[in-house]
Amino acid sequence: METFNNTVRGLMGAGFAAAVLLGQGFVTSSARADMTGPFAALVDAAAQRLQTAADVAASKWTTGGSIEDSAREQQVLDAVTAAAKDRAVDTAFVAGAFRDQIDATVAVEYGLFSIWKTDRAAAPRSAPDLSASRSEIDRLNRAIVDQFAAQWTLLQGPGCAPTLAAAKAAVVESRKLDELYQRGLDYATHSYCL
Repeated sequence: METFNNTVRGLMGAGFAAAVLLGQGFVTSSARADMTGPFAALVDAAAQRLQTAADVAASKWTTGGSIEDSAREQQVLDAVTAAAKDRAVDTAFVAGAFRDQIDATVAVEYGLFSIWKTDRAAAPRSAPDLSASRSEIDRLNRAIVDQFAAQWTLLQGPGCAPTLAAAKAAVVESRKLDELYQRGLDYATHSYCL
């Protein structure tokens, strides 16, 4: 729990709050995003999964639901480790990577709740059905496991860290991720290189 609390604190730093509350939610760059690198699809799937946090948080906000859902988290971890086993990918690695992804997503949801609590006009009044968001999350989970399998050798190689950094930079630019989501993406992917 302490690790999770540190994750939330890190993701909800003052810089994120200032950027979001002042309306500076988008990243700009003069460089063009290179979405052709070997980790582009993997990191993009992780970013898309993080972006589902907006709809999930909106659903929880409008229904009064709890952000944390340990039963759902365990379902996800069970499913991805089973998929990893089927794809001959290290199940402990996949479980750890998805624990990070889940914690990053939960932290983004807490960040959104923080914004909505301090700016009620920004708070959602309706939300998509949670089951639709969960179906999308499940699809993205499978895509991430597929990418782990496809990139397994590179994830273990000496060039992993710079290749991962380049993919993250490209995805941040391509998806125009604000600071909250950038921090979430950093945390979600921080254990990818073995």
